[in-house]
Amino acid sequence: MKSKNPHLYYLILLNLGMLFISTSGVLGRYIKLSPPLTIWYRSLFAILLLGTFCLLKKYSFKIDWKNNGKAILLSGLFMALHWVTYFFALQWSNVTIGMLSLFTYPIFTILLEPFFVKTKLQSIHIIFGLIILIGVYLLVPAFDIRNTETQGLIIGVFSAIVYALRNLILKSNSNMANGSIQMFYQMGVVLLILLPVLWIYPQEKIVSQLPYLLILGGVTTALGHTLFLTSFFHFRISTASILSSVQPIFGVILAVIFLHEIPNLKSLIGGLLILTTVVLESQRIK
Repeated sequence: MKSKNPHLYYLILLNLGMLFISTSGVLGRYIKLSPPLTIWYRSLFAILLLGTFCLLKKYSFKIDWKNNGKAILLSGLFMALHWVTYFFALQWSNVTIGMLSLFTYPIFTILLEPFFVKTKLQSIHIIFGLIILIGVYLLVPAFDIRNTETQGLIIGVFSAIVYALRNLILKSNSNMANGSIQMFYQMGVVLLILLPVLWIYPQEKIVSQLPYLLILGGVTTALGHTLFLTSFFHFRISTASILSSVQPIFGVILAVIFLHEIPNLKSLIGGLLILTTVVLESQRIK
């Protein structure tokens, strides 16, 4: 498939990655641990699985630390910030608000991309970004800083900003290693940064939460993010960001199935706007 139709191949990879990553919404609401502790164990299981996979595939763990070390450290830092704030957004609000507030990140990606790579800002991406913003707006409640759902929205938008920065850093250093190796080293940075949480938060619930943490580390993180990073080699980062906006659609569907969180009509309209943007961008880049 890859040699005959590389566009379709990478499009499938990206959407599979988005499906796996979208399980974070349900798991973020379901896991009964503090977000920093959840993310530490998520990273632990992810690095173990990624390390095993890379050894079996005989990938080289060699990294040019002189040229790429800063990118690894910064991307790991932003990944830790992104995950922790995103899980707080999910716990303070719901899957719909948490995931859709995060998906303002294509707008930030589009605005920041010219500062990282040699590319010009395209007017069509601004239009698509605005459509996504309208879709997100339809999914959030009335703005009230005292409301936990509004607080979840705000911290979700912050999570979107640091996620966009992480993706842009990796895109500008995409030749340093394949997606699995990149994620392996990022998980190592996250583990080091969040190591103090093991002494800060109680861990008596860890055993009961282990199955969900394993899914979060393996399927959501190791597999999902590796597929997403692999797609970077074919798409522009802004294009990949817009296409990946199908992720909250997957997330909302999973929330309906497993958490019985039913979105209202405004949410459905917002989701439809986002999905329409994904389809239009996919057809445009063919």
